[in-house]
Amino acid sequence: QVQLVESGGGLVQAGGSLRLSCAASGRTFSTYAWFRQAPGKEREFVSAISRSSSITSYSYYADSVKGRFTISRDNAKNTVYLQMNSLKPEDTAVYYCAAAPSPYSGVGRAPSTYDYWGQGTQVTVSS
Repeated sequence: QVQLVESGGGLVQAGGSLRLSCAASGRTFSTYAWFRQAPGKEREFVSAISRSSSITSYSYYADSVKGRFTISRDNAKNTVYLQMNSLKPEDTAVYYCAAAPSPYSGVGRAPSTYDYWGQGTQVTVSS
């Protein structure tokens, strides 16, 4: 049974940092992604990381988080991380981890690309 379990969310002041973790069990995936959804808004792409070899991965970011967020993966632990720095109130949302067996492609920013999802973790940034 495949499971994605997120952790690391919480309340932080603007300018602060948080690190989200997503532990996968049941199988390994080529691509992991983070999405977020704020109240009343659609789920939006944040970042993705796609493994191209045993030692090489490529990462992708939404323009709104580029330079502030960093995605990484530990293949030995089957875990993906999202380091979030310089947080802003507009980063407040529920953050979801997602996984796909295929490499990142032109549709990698679409939620429908991903077969598996975590339960979400709340991130709240106060001003």
